[in-house]
Amino acid sequence: EVQLVESGGGLVEAGGSLRLSCAASGFTVDDYAIGWFRQAPGKEREGVSCISSSDGSTYYGDSVKGRFTISSDAASNTVYLQMNNLVPEDTAVYYCAVAVDVVRAGPYCNDVDYWGQGTQVTVSS
Repeated sequence: EVQLVESGGGLVEAGGSLRLSCAASGFTVDDYAIGWFRQAPGKEREGVSCISSSDGSTYYGDSVKGRFTISSDAASNTVYLQMNNLVPEDTAVYYCAVAVDVVRAGPYCNDVDYWGQGTQVTVSS
């Protein structure tokens, strides 16, 4: 059974950092495309970052480029999202998701198949 469990969210002041974790079970993270998404109240869900097993490439949304870093650890079967220099606009529920078809997913983690339950990130000004 595929499961994704996010953790690491919380309340942080603007300029601070958080590291989100996405612990996977039922599959190996290095075999698929894993993405981080977020949804703020009243807004549509947006893609934040993606890491693809097809070529190890990574993608970042324009709003987080240069501040967030995605990585994967095969030993712990976990994907991380290091978030630095956080701003209030980063406040959202953050979800990780996996795309089984890496080719279909492309560099932006389109058409993901499984989602985690989400973790709240709140950045105070």
